[in-house]
Amino acid sequence: GTLDKHVELEKLVATFLGVEDAMVFGMGFATNSMNIPALVGKGCLILSDELNHTSLVLGARLSGATIRIFKHNNMQSLEKLLRDAIIYGQPRTHRAWRKIIILVEGIYSMEGSIVRLPEIVSLKNKYKAYLYLDEAHSIGAVGATGRGVVEYFGMSPNDVDVLMGTFTKSFGAAGGYIAGKKDLVDFLRTHSHSAVYATSMCPPVAEQIIRAMKCLMGLDGTTQGLQRVRQLEKNTRYFRRKLHEMGFIIYGNDDSPVVPLLLYMPGKIGAFARRMLEKNIGVVVVGFPATPITESRARFCVSAAHTREMLDTVLNALDELGDFLHLKYSRYSKSSHPELYEESRLELED
Repeated sequence: GTLDKHVELEKLVATFLGVEDAMVFGMGFATNSMNIPALVGKGCLILSDELNHTSLVLGARLSGATIRIFKHNNMQSLEKLLRDAIIYGQPRTHRAWRKIIILVEGIYSMEGSIVRLPEIVSLKNKYKAYLYLDEAHSIGAVGATGRGVVEYFGMSPNDVDVLMGTFTKSFGAAGGYIAGKKDLVDFLRTHSHSAVYATSMCPPVAEQIIRAMKCLMGLDGTTQGLQRVRQLEKNTRYFRRKLHEMGFIIYGNDDSPVVPLLLYMPGKIGAFARRMLEKNIGVVVVGFPATPITESRARFCVSAAHTREMLDTVLNALDELGDFLHLKYSRYSKSSHPELYEESRLELED
């Protein structure tokens, strides 16, 4: 059932994002997978980024709509699909599509790249499509006051038709939200499986999110939230710059706190994780099928709570391990341990 805490949280989320209304759900994954089928169905077209999260992919498949994939953050690929959709319409009948919706993420969880929002909004307006933005990794992490990629690009929340995000990352809780126009939220309250059949968010979890969000907004009477957003930005840039200088290949935008470090070789995944654990550093390593088989990686998520000493400890361990496992694939910097790369030592003695 809906309690006063849920109503308070929904009003706070709407105020935080600068939209008319918002709705909260008890599970972040289900926020995508159960709400997309309520918004689109048969006779609709979904244009999805090739690197979208599984929850978005599942939601799209469950909807029954036609799905077409565009290349990651590639505006030419997206515009071609939009143009073809308008010109040719539905297969066989060639009737116009009932709806065309574009599914993208704010920060891509495995790439660390930030969506090219201004260009996508421009295309959306040009071809009269809808935009569904998943801000799971970007809300509370980017933007001057932590309001996500919409603020990061200096855009209006009204430019995005459906704003989605989770409370599991920046807010240290559980669940997710959908925000936007009041008509959208009212429709989802009666049509979404995640609203009609699922149980409400646990009240202590709702209170935790309210406290965290008020801290971020400065409503608790302190500037602690703003300081953390700025600290996260400093930590992110420092960590990424140091990794690049060491000679590692890293993906993503310089402002993205999700930092994928490329290992490439599937055989190095286990060795990397074990060696780091021996140094009392827990790392997340990702391989096939979550990534292409030749693009295995370690994923670091930088936090505002990380001190410079903590980051330096990890960077020193990575520097040493990068030389030991030959992970410094970048051609733009030299190793600080050249003795491990001496070709003469690899030659057989006569």
